[in-house]
Amino acid sequence: MERRSLHRNGPVFSRIVTGAWRWTLEERQVQELIEASLEAGITTFDHADIYGDHSNEEIFGNVLRKNPSLRKKMEIITKCGIKFSSSKRPASWVKHYDTSQQHIIWSANNSLKMLGVDHIDLLLIHRPDPLLNPEEVAEAFTSLKKSGKILHFGVSNFTPSQFEMLQHFLNFPLVTNQLEISIQHNVPLFDGSLDVMLKNKVSPMSWSPLGGGRVVNGDQQQLFQKASKYAATDAQLALAWLLKHPSTIFPVIGTTNPERITECSKAIDIQMDLQDWFEMLKIAQGKEMP
Repeated sequence: MERRSLHRNGPVFSRIVTGAWRWTLEERQVQELIEASLEAGITTFDHADIYGDHSNEEIFGNVLRKNPSLRKKMEIITKCGIKFSSSKRPASWVKHYDTSQQHIIWSANNSLKMLGVDHIDLLLIHRPDPLLNPEEVAEAFTSLKKSGKILHFGVSNFTPSQFEMLQHFLNFPLVTNQLEISIQHNVPLFDGSLDVMLKNKVSPMSWSPLGGGRVVNGDQQQLFQKASKYAATDAQLALAWLLKHPSTIFPVIGTTNPERITECSKAIDIQMDLQDWFEMLKIAQGKEMP
């Protein structure tokens, strides 16, 4: 598995990342998914404090507590900033965002506790908060960085202007913006999102790179008519389409199937032809390039 840096001063991650969004599972199953990922060369795992109604970090952490050697083989990403009504968070009665200094620091410390680790490799602001105070966020990030609890910082779902606004207040780089990008959700290729990543030499991450399964299970199977040419599955071809982009996209695959992890990991070996890439885009958009 190829490993690349998200930024010249950023972390080195496996080019394909395993997402734990759906991992509200028994510890045995989570361990199988971790081991399948590592066996396939996927060393980077993507979490958020809210996944599994605030449970998935702890389940993952329980596996690490029982198998401490696993932590040395992986990099961990998590996110913060979303709150919603939950029996585990009774103070919240409406879904909202909280990017205050106090909450970011509390959430980071809680994630460290749930995961049972002494540091997190990358912390992301999960969603752009309309009340975000960049100076408070900068103070929180700086404090966590100085303490060694969080090594790197980024954002998720930010617009280009929101990304550059927050970067302006930091003395160190935001190393990624995790965006929804897939062959069917290809808007970020044209709305400036990937342009600003290239401008800042920052690699984006792609959540839902297979469209939650819709990309390979929908009615546009002609998208993948080239699959036999590449001796690839539909999922592998969809990921290879993303991997070809010059911004160096890191797809985050979300699955509870160990075999699917192994399958997706092999997308890294596909060198997609230029015209095949544009042909897939033409089919996805329903029109030729202008």
